[in-house]
Amino acid sequence: MNDLERRYLRLLHAYPADYRRARGAEIVGTYLDLADPGRRWPSPADAADLLRGGLRQRLRAAGVTDLIPGVRLAALLAMVTASVLAGVWGVAELHPPPVEWGVPHLGPFVSLGVVAWAAWLLTAVVTAVAPSRIARLTIVLALLLTLALPPMAAALDAPRPPLYVLLPQVVLGLLGLALPDRPTRAIRLAPLLSALLALAGAEFLVGLDEIDGYYVPASTFLPAASGLLLTVGALLATGLAIGGDGRGGWALVTLLTPAGFLAVPALAGGIGPMQGAITFAQLTGSAAAVAVAGPAVLLLTILVRTRRTPSTQHPGQPCPTCGARA
Repeated sequence: MNDLERRYLRLLHAYPADYRRARGAEIVGTYLDLADPGRRWPSPADAADLLRGGLRQRLRAAGVTDLIPGVRLAALLAMVTASVLAGVWGVAELHPPPVEWGVPHLGPFVSLGVVAWAAWLLTAVVTAVAPSRIARLTIVLALLLTLALPPMAAALDAPRPPLYVLLPQVVLGLLGLALPDRPTRAIRLAPLLSALLALAGAEFLVGLDEIDGYYVPASTFLPAASGLLLTVGALLATGLAIGGDGRGGWALVTLLTPAGFLAVPALAGGIGPMQGAITFAQLTGSAAAVAVAGPAVLLLTILVRTRRTPSTQHPGQPCPTCGARA
């Protein structure tokens, strides 16, 4: 046994034990036959493929085959929400407070956040016109720029968006990485159309003085976005469940975490037009509670579903979700 085969066998532990015994030698043999001569390590694509396959088989064995399609549906809703937020905050960035107010701002923009929101809007465009692989790379770029804002602002002594604005955007973007590999045209266009509507709507609200930087709209906009996200998820879950489709239920449970982060200001006790209306400790405590509770509910749902639905999927049987054979 050479090093490459040994490393493929280690990756094979992503699969359930019964499946490894039945198909493990065949799977590893196929990857070895396709590997370049002299290769000692599995390629990143092969490793990711094995891990994805193992996850699918474990979900089948647990009787929760609707989970991955549900997460993909949640990813679409997450990217639509992230695009809407980028549109609203991007417009807010273009309208800094008057100079006589003495509020720090960054030239013609409110803060460094304009860079991140431009990246998220670019992501919506790329998702509409480019392959999924390129769209995911653009999401990663937007995520990195968003995460880099706090240290960049500190290093440059420049203003930035509040953390309770940046954090839900990061969570939504992470979930957006689970978009389908071959999305339909409607899925590809949904984030872009949502972003365009958000840009137009936010510009209209600026004219009505309903948007003034980050703090005035955040008092109502973030909790409203959270409620709307959960409402859409619940409607989809109900509609799909009527037809015997469990994807909507899994999507709704998955969306609890990003919706919770959107609601952090409200969970912390509300927010006023001044930044000091909520203490950092309150925001941190609320965010920590959401970070624990959201994934915990998802995990508990998986465990309950696993106990109630014994596995009937065996190697060689077609997947009840996609029709592919194990």
